[in-house]
Amino acid sequence: MDGTQDGDVIVVGSGVIGLTTAVLLAERGRRVQVWAREPAERTTSAVAGALWWPYRIEPASLVGDWSLRSLLVYAELAERAAQTGVRMVDGVQGETRLDDLGPWAARVPGLRPTTPDEYAGPGVRARVPLIDMPVHLRWLRERLARAGGTVEARTAGSLDEPLAEAPCVVNCSGIGARGLVPDPSVRPVRGQLVIVENPGVRTWFASADDTGQNSTYFFPQPDRLVLGGTAQEDDWSLDPDPAVAAAIVERCAAVRPEIAKARVLDHQVGLRPVRPAVRIEREHRAGGGVLVHNYGHGGAGVTVAWGCAQEAARLADEAAAS
Repeated sequence: MDGTQDGDVIVVGSGVIGLTTAVLLAERGRRVQVWAREPAERTTSAVAGALWWPYRIEPASLVGDWSLRSLLVYAELAERAAQTGVRMVDGVQGETRLDDLGPWAARVPGLRPTTPDEYAGPGVRARVPLIDMPVHLRWLRERLARAGGTVEARTAGSLDEPLAEAPCVVNCSGIGARGLVPDPSVRPVRGQLVIVENPGVRTWFASADDTGQNSTYFFPQPDRLVLGGTAQEDDWSLDPDPAVAAAIVERCAAVRPEIAKARVLDHQVGLRPVRPAVRIEREHRAGGGVLVHNYGHGGAGVTVAWGCAQEAARLADEAAAS
């Protein structure tokens, strides 16, 4: 940036959390630059299953509100699905009882227990946002550009580097926060996906628990079917495991047999940035700079992106006004 101004903000991180936060700040009149260690297409966000559903994220007392705020935004964006990548899609969350969900569930339109014809075990059915992440990330970048924001390919060695160039820095570095803050409580939970040709599946299905390493889900995107998944804690490997991939297909085919013969298009791996609790916090640095943290969203970054961005933007605005 050419000279530091009071309205300057640098957002560190170009995943869905960073771009969403940058969009809100830019549209509030801030002069925003995103520092991207890697293009959005190579971030964890790009390979997210991207179903709206609070999963592997704390604290529960705040997650519901963040999720519902995001739900409102996604429902509006779904009216322009081709541009935004957001669609409202019906599906079943298996092995789930309505009474076991948080208070947020009562505010999700149409969320109800499944019938025996829909699912043999306990489950809930809902029409919720399903996001095509490559399309959505591109749309966020374009929306940011329209608001005057920019994205620069730049890796920060420490948070002191962006703080030397702008009076306010928003840290949306995801798994990178482990070394950048540094915050050793940020840990990877590895998720592996199999991308196949869609044999005609139109509804989503997910069945997962918060402790097991394996889950079963399939999400129909416009040009593919996303199969998952895994939740391997403290596993940093980005290399797909063929045995894991075969097991994913087998689990999904047990629910929808036609998946067994679907042609495999790709294998993908992402590292969820899990933390004991999401960190959204303002920190005043001794040198006068303001640092706003927005990281640790685990397996629900897409689900809470807009709610958390609103909170982070509020903290940044309050710092500018003080």
